[in-house]
Amino acid sequence: MAIRPFEFPKYKAPHPVAESDDGQMSGENLSDLLGRVSKNSTGEVDSLIGEFERLRGTLQTDGERIQREIEQYNALSQQVMQLTKAISESVEKVRASVGRPQGGLQEKEDRIV
Repeated sequence: MAIRPFEFPKYKAPHPVAESDDGQMSGENLSDLLGRVSKNSTGEVDSLIGEFERLRGTLQTDGERIQREIEQYNALSQQVMQLTKAISESVEKVRASVGRPQGGLQEKEDRIV
């Protein structure tokens, strides 16, 4: 049996391919073989395109979610900074109204004695 010029192990012909007297495949058989290969390749490409489109949607969804989370984190961070500033200012006001230096516990004990 002669070696055929287009042998694709994945795409086996369902029946033996007729060869001409000089060992070449006929035009019709070659056309059939190329049609099957083309059909399978087109199917695989279509499948890959569908997978890429699904991945694109996932990436877009994840990107939008991450953007929202960053914005929420930024807002929360600003609120924490404002609360920290308000607490700090309130503590300073309390200290000033009490009229005592920041010495703390030792001075309180001295006044009691």
